[in-house]
Amino acid sequence: MEKTLIFGHKNPDTDTICSAIAYADLKTKLGANVEPVRLGSISGETQFVLDYFKVSAPRLVETVANEVNDVILVDHNERQQSVSDIDKVRVTEVIDHHRIANFETSHPLYYRAEPVGCTTTILNKLFKENNVPVQKEIAGLMLSAIISDTLLLKSPTCTAQDVAAARELAEIAGVELETYGLAMLKAGADLSDKTIAQLISLDSKEFQMGGSKVEIAQVNAVDVNDVLSRQAELEAALSTIIADKGLDLFLFVVTDILNNDSVGVALGSKASAVEQAYNVTLSDNKAVLKGVVSRKSQIVPVLTDIFNKQ
Repeated sequence: MEKTLIFGHKNPDTDTICSAIAYADLKTKLGANVEPVRLGSISGETQFVLDYFKVSAPRLVETVANEVNDVILVDHNERQQSVSDIDKVRVTEVIDHHRIANFETSHPLYYRAEPVGCTTTILNKLFKENNVPVQKEIAGLMLSAIISDTLLLKSPTCTAQDVAAARELAEIAGVELETYGLAMLKAGADLSDKTIAQLISLDSKEFQMGGSKVEIAQVNAVDVNDVLSRQAELEAALSTIIADKGLDLFLFVVTDILNNDSVGVALGSKASAVEQAYNVTLSDNKAVLKGVVSRKSQIVPVLTDIFNKQ
């Protein structure tokens, strides 16, 4: 039986890494030959999770077609967010909770996409549907992904299904949901040792919106000034990326995990789209985005609508 690789998007976040590991665990128990891998560095938040539950990080890959013919995508579907040679392999499955864009296959596949806050909420259903119990450490990873993607169940993307799954998985993992969740988020929000390049790449995704090319990066912080105090250096790096990739907009979002607001730094020829989308005025290339914490539900759809009208 040939091996299949399972991976999430570039610049992997906690959901991407934990989903790959959890789904590989389920598929292995169902008799498949699979391996979870990653397409980028492990973040501080994700490392906290892996260390807490004593699970090794998946190995890093740059390409996949040199290893396998088949792959499974978790936590993404858009080609520009995936491995560079995605067009040279067959996608046999997708487990995701995002919009569907820039995605097509030449063969039929299993595609599971649900409008929930986290991929592992869907995976929790798949374990049940296949009558496979979730082990303690895998439950811990799945719980951590939900906490990360829903900001401890406070994000507007969080559904009743996510809440139910989180409580169930917390019990299996043997942790107190609120206590563990806050410790995990604070670990991810410690940006003191991060370079500007690391801050930009921690959780950055590229999108095609109408005829425009947009990149949106997001970091969580306890104090947004930890990042904004370095704005000049940040803007210089963003300007280089905009030029190198031919972007129309780079929106860098710093989310306050305690107050559930964000500050957006917008650069590029179409930065005004951010002003239109949120009815704000950019001052020094930045604006407060009140109540905005979710890229998936509060940023990507809103900006996409603006660009589609241009």
